[in-house]
Formats: sequence, C-alpha cells, structure tokens
Amino acid sequence: MTSSRTTVLNVVSGDPDGLIGAVTVAGRIADVAPERGVRLEVFVFAAAQRALSDPRRTTFNAGIDGLLQRGIPVSACSNFARKLSAMDALLARGITLEPARDAYIRFTLARATVISL
Repeated sequence: MTSSRTTVLNVVSGDPDGLIGAVTVAGRIADVAPERGVRLEVFVFAAAQRALSDPRRTTFNAGIDGLLQRGIPVSACSNFARKLSAMDALLARGITLEPARDAYIRFTLARATVISL
C-alpha cells in the first residue's frame, strides 16, 4: 500500500446479489479514487472466495477480472485457496494470495479504511 489513504473492500458474502454489488461498488470507487488521492484494494475471503472458482458466478468473476485489468489489486486468502485446490487458477488470473491474518494486519498497519461487504 503506497498511498497514505487506502480503501479496502473486504468481500466476504457469497450471496449472489452481494457479490454483484461488491464488484459494482468497487468499479465505481475505482472510477473516482485516483482523482481523490485514494488507492483501492479488494480482498476476497470466506464464501466470496469460494465464488472465485464457481463457474455459475460469471458476473462476479467478470467483475473481478475487470478490476484486475484496470490495475486494481485483488487478493484472497492463500490458506483457503489451498483448501479449495484453487491456488494455481487464482494466481493465473492475477489474484494475489496471502494468509487472511497477514492481509488484515497489513490493512491495520497501513491505517486503511476497510469496508466489509
């Protein structure tokens, strides 16, 4: 995290509408964040992380891939990815993997604003 102001969207809900809402709001924040001096990051965990490997969640996954294409960092829990046998697939998409505990401590040390969806 290089900016002094960072917003992290912590996407945890696996509810289909919640997943679509999360990528929609992430895209909208990304539209204005640079001009306002804010860096955006997305962390996907729990039920939402399971959706990263679910072929039925096409809108959510297209939204995540779109964020990555725009240069928005997207990360997920490495331990859960390992449990789901999804590490290689997530890394191939450009999703960074790290233990959730390390991500949350990193957000705290960076004094990021974390919004859980």
